[in-house]
Amino acid sequence: MQFLLAFIVVVPLLGAVAALLPAPPGLKGKNPDQAVLRHGVTVTGVILVATIVLAAGFDHDHPSKMQATTDISWIPALDVRIHLGIDGISLPLLVLTALLTFLCALHSYFKLPAGPSPKAFVALILVLESGTLATFAVLDLLLFFLAFEMVLIPMYFLIARWGGAQKQAAAWKFILYTLLGSVVMLLGLLLIGLKSGTFDMVALATDNGRGLTSSVQVTAVLAIGIGLAVKTPMWPLHSWLPDAHTAAPTVGSVLLAGVLLKMGTYGFVRILLPVAPDGMHTFAPYLAAFAVVGIIYGSLACLALARPGAKGDLKRLIAYSSVGHMGFVLLGIASMTPTGVNGALFANIAHGLITGLLFFLAGAVKDRYGTADLDTLSGATGAALYGSAPRLGGLLAFTAVASLGLPGLAGFWGEMLALFGAFDPADGLSRPAFLTFMSVAAFGTLLTAAYMLILVRRVCMGAKREEPHRIPDIQNHEFAAWTPLAALTVLAGLWPAVLLGLTDPAVQKLLAGGKS
Repeated sequence: MQFLLAFIVVVPLLGAVAALLPAPPGLKGKNPDQAVLRHGVTVTGVILVATIVLAAGFDHDHPSKMQATTDISWIPALDVRIHLGIDGISLPLLVLTALLTFLCALHSYFKLPAGPSPKAFVALILVLESGTLATFAVLDLLLFFLAFEMVLIPMYFLIARWGGAQKQAAAWKFILYTLLGSVVMLLGLLLIGLKSGTFDMVALATDNGRGLTSSVQVTAVLAIGIGLAVKTPMWPLHSWLPDAHTAAPTVGSVLLAGVLLKMGTYGFVRILLPVAPDGMHTFAPYLAAFAVVGIIYGSLACLALARPGAKGDLKRLIAYSSVGHMGFVLLGIASMTPTGVNGALFANIAHGLITGLLFFLAGAVKDRYGTADLDTLSGATGAALYGSAPRLGGLLAFTAVASLGLPGLAGFWGEMLALFGAFDPADGLSRPAFLTFMSVAAFGTLLTAAYMLILVRRVCMGAKREEPHRIPDIQNHEFAAWTPLAALTVLAGLWPAVLLGLTDPAVQKLLAGGKS
């Protein structure tokens, strides 16, 4: 298990280096480009299998215990260690990352976005995977920061070199926002490490803030929280996200929404809640307030984009919906209760599955029609996907309904538990304030239903149009890439105990200061 976790984190980096090397003659296939794309599918497939084996070998009877741990001294002078481990909080995120990256590699093998060398594309995807997996596996504050930053450069180049219109501006906005947030976050991480005498996240969580004064905790939560909030993204630090999603290639949008946004919320749960509880108590009402503003703002922006004549972009609408959905995650965290935090972690996974599939579908629609503009797609009678590509239209409607939180699908449980957490927040937090936040967030679910149903009506319904060329329905490689996400959306909705059974004991221990 120790070896397997280290293998999962390191092998994508080695695969990225191998992707840049010339392919051996016997493995080139029809051409070198095909060989390197097949290499990407192979490496990400191996990582997915290794992650599934790790999950199967995980001690499900003790999900609060750190497992598959590696602890090696790296920089003795600062007591920085190569410390890896997983528990019930990080394991689902590890599996989600491996799954989405493999599906993106598979999709790219058949539909590579226009851009420079496929070698560079595959190498960037693998570096991105390694950095994301490391973020969820490391247990040292400085290693967390390095892994957190490792994903920025590959995502920048994926947007800037393989993106669509306005890709350079979107890529620069993405990198500037996230780097500036990261500088502030590094100062907060250093403050905690130097004041407590250790950067070890397990030791800090067990100490539960007892070695840090209230003023240090408040300062650390403010600094680290800003960096994490940018990546989440929390309103009003979200404005890089719609531009990045609109410009990014399909697989870039899937990884950005499905995986990278989770790094910010994971940092709140793994670092700030257990390490600086007094600081979190101070800022929890403000975090909840920003969260519910984000829920309403994201929903209203989606409604504005969905209305006829607004020239709304399908990918941009899905990006703004992420601002609202991640608002529920932040609201659950801000409640500082096991119910709310479990809801936040469940919503994280559900958002990765559902929004990842939505971006796959948006990319497919754009490929078929040559545009993602909703007015152009809907035209006089609607794009009428039900008539021209019924399986594609049906899957888009299914995913939209999952996104709005229909009971029985994955989107329901996380948002519901986050609302329950806000209904009865942790001791010391103002219940009237959180009841207000809960009411506003509940109204946001109605707005979400409104814009998603408008989207389905405009894109899927209407009289069947006579197309100059027949619009292809779901193809085999798309079916292979999308089916796991749809199946897991149903499974998580019907059997939430699969996830909650993992996260709940770990969350209980985290909030209790390391005591099971």
